[in-house]
Amino acid sequence: MKELKIDFVSDVSCPWCAIGLASLERALERLPEVKAQLHFQPFELNPSMPPGGQDVTEHLTQKYRTTPEQQAAAREAIRERGASVGFEFRKEGRGRIYNTFDAHRLLHWAELQGEGRQHALKKALFKAYFTESRSPEEHEVLVQAATEAGLDSTRAREILAGDEYEPEVRHREGYYMEHGIHAVPAVIIDDRHLIQGGQPPEVFEQALRQLAAASE
Repeated sequence: MKELKIDFVSDVSCPWCAIGLASLERALERLPEVKAQLHFQPFELNPSMPPGGQDVTEHLTQKYRTTPEQQAAAREAIRERGASVGFEFRKEGRGRIYNTFDAHRLLHWAELQGEGRQHALKKALFKAYFTESRSPEEHEVLVQAATEAGLDSTRAREILAGDEYEPEVRHREGYYMEHGIHAVPAVIIDDRHLIQGGQPPEVFEQALRQLAAASE
């Protein structure tokens, strides 16, 4: 069995990151000969977002100059892509964009716990935000996601109440920005090969198969 290190650089408020992860998971299911060491690395789409967040329509209009009609069409396309890989996006058209730094601090801690806890937490956070319309800024939402991932809820609350892992998360964010990652998801294999965007499972499968074969 070939082992590949996969760094999945993403934000928990990025819909294409949720799609990309679901696609990557499907690709790995088709590759029993590949063992993936999956690490989730932090990236903030909106690092300066204030507490309480911002209405998503207002945010997208300001940031990308798109119309509400264009945004609605994009949301429908995202829902369809999500459904094709088994991820459910909420059906309502409006929502809010939030600051996600605390979620990344919790994900950093989860990685240290081993046993796939970080992966489980990442999926729980995607579900909370995109499927259940819950805020990744609210500590109780984060604690519940941690509990779903099999993590200690008391310890999660302690971390969120302070500033633990802030330097480590800032360092990792800076590292990937300095190395040219300015859009997510970015999937980096064995620290050398980059796959950008929420690709279909077939794209991930082909790339992983080729890389595994080349390294034998």
